[in-house]
Amino acid sequence: MGKITLGSHTVKSHGWKVAREHLIDWIILVLLGIVIIVLNIMEPFHRYIGPDMLTDLTFPLYQDTIPIWAVPIICILVPICIFTVYYYFGRDVYDFHHAILGIGFSCLVTGVTTDSIKNAVGRPRPNFFHRCFPDGKAKFDSVTKDVVCHGVKKIIKEGYKSFPSGHTSWSFAGLTFLAWYLSGKIKVFDRRGHVAKLCLVFLPILVAVLIGITRVDDYWHHWTDVFAGAIIGIFFSSLSYLHFFPYPYDDNGWAPHAYFRMLAESSRRDTTMTRSGSREMLENDVELGSTSMPHHRNRGSTDSE
Repeated sequence: MGKITLGSHTVKSHGWKVAREHLIDWIILVLLGIVIIVLNIMEPFHRYIGPDMLTDLTFPLYQDTIPIWAVPIICILVPICIFTVYYYFGRDVYDFHHAILGIGFSCLVTGVTTDSIKNAVGRPRPNFFHRCFPDGKAKFDSVTKDVVCHGVKKIIKEGYKSFPSGHTSWSFAGLTFLAWYLSGKIKVFDRRGHVAKLCLVFLPILVAVLIGITRVDDYWHHWTDVFAGAIIGIFFSSLSYLHFFPYPYDDNGWAPHAYFRMLAESSRRDTTMTRSGSREMLENDVELGSTSMPHHRNRGSTDSE
């Protein structure tokens, strides 16, 4: 493998080349974002809710402790800021590009999966009663006994999107990816037993856990919604990270696969050029030798005469 030369692959020198190689990947991320928008516009499945089923759905309708706009900031922008700091010191565009691409894939695929399940399941939130009947007066269909809501349509629509928790899945998708990333950069598994490194890696996961807890405390989700959201986020973040980076306990766990692949290709090119140069020198020597041999024979012939 070629020599590791940190600082020689910057956004300015190699950024366009790396982005161009992954143009299709970026297009896919844009398409995933469009799918998420479409899924949020769609009307979710309205699950049957009878009079006897409202017992666990009458919790108060509170405001979000963590508003929806804050989730992308916490789980995407904050990690990207950390990636940027590492790039500032390491000047490795491969790491910087793949970290951003990886966390984008992790969060967007998680979002598509979560919103698809939300729309398909249509589970009512714990505060569904107050969404459906803001005046506190319940009304049911005379035949089916299903609820007949008279609240704000948008608020009612969100009331059918309890399972799984989107806040939780997005938070775990971004912050678990960050935990993987940090564990590779600070070499947590170097067998030296530094607990401080483990605490730093656990910090993003703790933030994700606390965000999930707020969803239960705000009565926007059942605990099973939060648990399922965490599983989805952890799965896709781990899948995405290991697609771009080695395992953190690997000797090369501090850099993406693409970096070492680039070094290997560069080493092969150097070897090929060296062999090609040696072959040309050998051919030149042979040519020089072949042109000089007749000259010596002629001299010998003249002397004999």
